[in-house]
Amino acid sequence: MGKSKINYLIILLITVVFLWFFFQSVDWGKTWQYLKQANPIIMVPVLFLAPLHLVTRSIRWKFLLYPLKSDLRFLKTVEATTVGFTVTLIFPGRVGEVVRPIYLARSENLSAGYLIGTIVVERTFDLFTNCFLLGTFLLVSPLFDFKLHIRPEAYRHLYFWGKSGLGLAAFLFLVIILLYFLKDKSAGLFRFIGKPFPEKVKARIEKFGLEFIAGLKFFHSFLRLLGYFGLSLVVWLGITFLYWVYFSGFGLRIPYFLVIPYIFLTMIGASIPTPGMAGGFDYFSKLALTSLYGLDPNLAVGLTIGIHSLQIVVTCTLGYVILWKNGLNLFQARKMGEGKN
Repeated sequence: MGKSKINYLIILLITVVFLWFFFQSVDWGKTWQYLKQANPIIMVPVLFLAPLHLVTRSIRWKFLLYPLKSDLRFLKTVEATTVGFTVTLIFPGRVGEVVRPIYLARSENLSAGYLIGTIVVERTFDLFTNCFLLGTFLLVSPLFDFKLHIRPEAYRHLYFWGKSGLGLAAFLFLVIILLYFLKDKSAGLFRFIGKPFPEKVKARIEKFGLEFIAGLKFFHSFLRLLGYFGLSLVVWLGITFLYWVYFSGFGLRIPYFLVIPYIFLTMIGASIPTPGMAGGFDYFSKLALTSLYGLDPNLAVGLTIGIHSLQIVVTCTLGYVILWKNGLNLFQARKMGEGKN
């Protein structure tokens, strides 16, 4: 059995386990009754807010790439971001994270290795920004105890995942800084990785490594780092706003401030490389809804299925349209991430 098949089997097993916990003891009759209570007037703006993060992420990415190409077409960054997320939602292994920079590199004649380096920066900032927002929430939440009804075990979950996320973000920051500021040694590392391969492949690995390191040069400017962090806050506060409006559509009066820990936990679940975020996102969403807000598990399942389905349908529809407009199909896009196209 090939290595890729083993990886797919492991991902499938993880997906099944999380889905089993998610669907455990669900009363589908009650879940359907809850879903029917959605306010259609509020669901309409939710439909338009669902792809908003694709736009804010593209603005942030364009800001990151400004030193490389100041006249970068914004529409192409939106296209690349949407196609990347579409591939991630359909296929396992988060291959869309690689498809996204390669799509833009080919559209704008840029270095793929450089752009992949910027995706590493982006994901590190996503994690750091969520840890910052969660830390802010945990710091000031005692002032709102009379409004919040969080179970003690939920706080334990938040502290555990918050510390874990912050530790991982700090580690990634350190690796990025070392890779960039120790360029010569980093280049030597890629040369070492390429040693066992034929000369042509070895040269490609070394070239990719140098381009990747160049894509991390953003960390050289503190002011640009600060600006990028501000745009990261815009991305994640916008995502928080989407969920806040969505919850309002079901008559839930959850303060906007209290949606932040929910977003953090679902981010943890969504980072598990299952196709369509299935299982990981769903389980952590149900866990957050029941432990943070004390919701009926059947309602938590209904809310999760609703927003998860909405995000997949909206994103993939936009992704399909973009691919069709550019004469591509989903499998050709996926092959970009596997280096086969």
